[in-house]
Amino acid sequence: MKKIVIISLVCGLAIASCNGNGLNKQDTTTEKSTTMKTVHLSKSDFLAKVADYETHPDEWKYLGDKPALIDFYADWCGPCKVVSPILEELAEEYKDKIYIYKIDTDKEQELAAVFGIRSIPSLLFIPMDENPQMAQGAMPKSELKEAIEAFLLKNK
Repeated sequence: MKKIVIISLVCGLAIASCNGNGLNKQDTTTEKSTTMKTVHLSKSDFLAKVADYETHPDEWKYLGDKPALIDFYADWCGPCKVVSPILEELAEEYKDKIYIYKIDTDKEQELAAVFGIRSIPSLLFIPMDENPQMAQGAMPKSELKEAIEAFLLKNK
């Protein structure tokens, strides 16, 4: 029941999302800041740090040592740009408790397909001993914190 409430909260409170069609795509080749607290994942990073879906295609087996949140995003997506600094703040705030990863859906199309990403931002919440849950759309920091505390850290 608790999981259903949290998932409803996460999904119901989404305020905006992009569809992943890339019609407004722009070249945003920029240098990444070295102060970033989130970690960008490639497919090989994902397979090593999160879940090896190639070796275990029929079961979810999380490889991390603490809960994680994965942001599926694209550089051209407006709502993704709104969520990004919030996730950086949360990564600093929760640095010893959770991982916050980012996956660029334009660069990692296979990962986006594996998780059925159809709109961005999409957030994958991965608790330690349960199946992950997906939420779509941009969310305010307060609601992301509530989801992290309740679903990932089990503090509520």
